[in-house]
Amino acid sequence: MNRPHSQPGQENPFAFFAQSRASWLLVLVPVTLLLRHFTQLSDTWIFLLSALAMVPLARLLSEATEQLALHTGASLGALLNVTFGNAGELVIGFFALRQGLQNVVKASITGSILMNLLLTMGVSMVSGGLRERELRFNPLQARSRATMMTLAAIGLIFPAAYHLLGGSGARTHEADLSLEFSIILLVTYVLSLLFTLRTHRDLLSARHDEDETPHWSATMAGSMLAVSALGIAFMGEVLVGSIEAASRALHMSDLFAGIIVIAIAGNAAEATSAVRAAMRGRMDLSVGIASGSSMQIALFVAPALVLLSHGMGPGPMDLVFTPTELLALVIAIVIHGQIAGDGEANWMEGVQLLAVYCMLGVMFYLMPVG
Repeated sequence: MNRPHSQPGQENPFAFFAQSRASWLLVLVPVTLLLRHFTQLSDTWIFLLSALAMVPLARLLSEATEQLALHTGASLGALLNVTFGNAGELVIGFFALRQGLQNVVKASITGSILMNLLLTMGVSMVSGGLRERELRFNPLQARSRATMMTLAAIGLIFPAAYHLLGGSGARTHEADLSLEFSIILLVTYVLSLLFTLRTHRDLLSARHDEDETPHWSATMAGSMLAVSALGIAFMGEVLVGSIEAASRALHMSDLFAGIIVIAIAGNAAEATSAVRAAMRGRMDLSVGIASGSSMQIALFVAPALVLLSHGMGPGPMDLVFTPTELLALVIAIVIHGQIAGDGEANWMEGVQLLAVYCMLGVMFYLMPVG
């Protein structure tokens, strides 16, 4: 049966591996597993190797998702991106919850949002701005996501305010408050999908090129999606299992490890896709990936991990983030909304986003533990 829009000569992943400069890092997946189980290599090296191995796996998962989305159409393709786009964060969060590393989980949530809004968007604007003087994208789309991110920030600020203002008597209800907030955020997120995929689909029209053709068959894309997801699951377990010892050896706090190192490893797929889109002049797609992924993390990943925590670990996870994390989130959301809200950008605005991310990274690294 022929598919008129497919290209049979390219219906295999080998062209992708040959063109992707990071694909050679896939060899780190079996190497890391062998070193972990059959050698006495230090946890520091295992941590670093597993973090590097997550990058090509996330890149492969992103490519497989994009290729499969071209076969399924825009609506179902968007759902696929929702489901698999943040697989790295969900997997890492799941294994961290099993080990009781709730602070690491919350730090990775903060770091993922900061990375997408500042680092990913900054690199994308610089990369696109080197090719075009002015970068243009749909301002209505950007403002809609900025509003949703403001809602997400409110959902994360209120539990911390309850913790600080409620006194010692309020501490016993923090888990219940976070659970109820998570349900509200998840319902809001589902309704946002209904808004963007059904009732106001035109808001997403610029994110998909109708004339773009898939290079892989649907079967091949599905197979690569399953393989990459399985690899991410294995590497996520290895990464989390070595994080505590590696953090001590590298003199990193759990806060810095979660916000910077784990966030970068878990969000490599979105970052790579956003930068590639910007370099091809598709700023609507680039901005949509960066802001949309942040929205998914705040409204879907974080509440989902709270729900999961009620069935594992030493106790349920709450949504009480540290004041430093909340300040960083508010700053990131405000500056991202200010830069992206007018539908125009240039490479210097990307530099400004990167400068804010670097300053936050230095602050978190020097933040005293305790």
